[in-house]
Amino acid sequence: MDIERLLARNRPAIDHAIEKAVPKTLTRLRLQSLVGKPRYAFALQAAQSSVHEPIWDLLERGGKRWRPTLFLLIAEAFGAHPKKLVDLSVLPEVVHNGTLMVDDVEDNSDLRRGKPCIHKLFGVDVAINAGNAMYFLPLLVLQKQRKRFPASTLLAAYEIYSREMVNLSYGQGFDIWWHNHQQEPVTEEEYLQMCAFKTGTLARMAAKLGALFANASPKNLELAGEFAESIGVAFQIQDDVLNLVGKEGPYGKEIGGDISEGKRTLLTLHALQHASLEGRRHLLTILELHTKDPQKIRQAIQIIEGAGSINYAKQFARQLVLKAWKKFAPALKKGKAKDALEAFAYYLIDREI
Repeated sequence: MDIERLLARNRPAIDHAIEKAVPKTLTRLRLQSLVGKPRYAFALQAAQSSVHEPIWDLLERGGKRWRPTLFLLIAEAFGAHPKKLVDLSVLPEVVHNGTLMVDDVEDNSDLRRGKPCIHKLFGVDVAINAGNAMYFLPLLVLQKQRKRFPASTLLAAYEIYSREMVNLSYGQGFDIWWHNHQQEPVTEEEYLQMCAFKTGTLARMAAKLGALFANASPKNLELAGEFAESIGVAFQIQDDVLNLVGKEGPYGKEIGGDISEGKRTLLTLHALQHASLEGRRHLLTILELHTKDPQKIRQAIQIIEGAGSINYAKQFARQLVLKAWKKFAPALKKGKAKDALEAFAYYLIDREI
């Protein structure tokens, strides 16, 4: 199955649903639908310029919208009509873009999707506030579903959402701590848990919500979440690979950014175990420098490649997806949605950008 075509086909409906949830252009009535009637008076231009403009500056740069597509595929695989659930599918996508905006501030990044980061264009204060708004605006989508779904279903959706949002903060916290305290040893298992919290959690949110609104059983809901978490972790591993050997233009983020930030990834952890003694020492020194020197970054990448760490990471991600799919597949009936889910999982780790 051509997953790129599937993503492209879904995108217009998903983007339309995002704009319903977070209007691109505010009017008084649109703002009122988000925050309620004003007690005094709206500062409409301030809301437009400080919240919605930076949000849409980022949203319109691209992104594959794979999390909403995962939501829709999971829902369809459990028997729901995906077109009826598009509005709900955007919850993890809006949150995801909010995390990108805030992460770029925390990492002091320069580029996002080929353009200056939002905090470089609008200021750190605006970027943090707009990013945080994207964590909460999706909840308004759930509030509008009261006539469509029973209270018990919506309560379960709120519980899924809140749990994954808490996990996100801990995943990011682990990542920040490690690249600010390089001397602290990090194990592969700890790194994988960080990925499960940081990247796996929004995939898990998408899958569990998709299963929930398709009336899947509690057991199948958990299986869907476990599968999605695994492909989310594999996606992060592939992202780490692309950060070192990807295509800088379409990839949209400076190559070697993880080296500059001193990040611990599966690749660096493997290299710090398997490179030569001299290579391990040199790589650790470069990571501790937080350098943007292209020559030093190339040296670090060469050490990682020489240790076989890139191939190791790619194979690890593939095995993770294979194991997750074998566990999840028996829960699904044969059909196009099941076939698409399998192809989708491998697409996420085989992509080149």
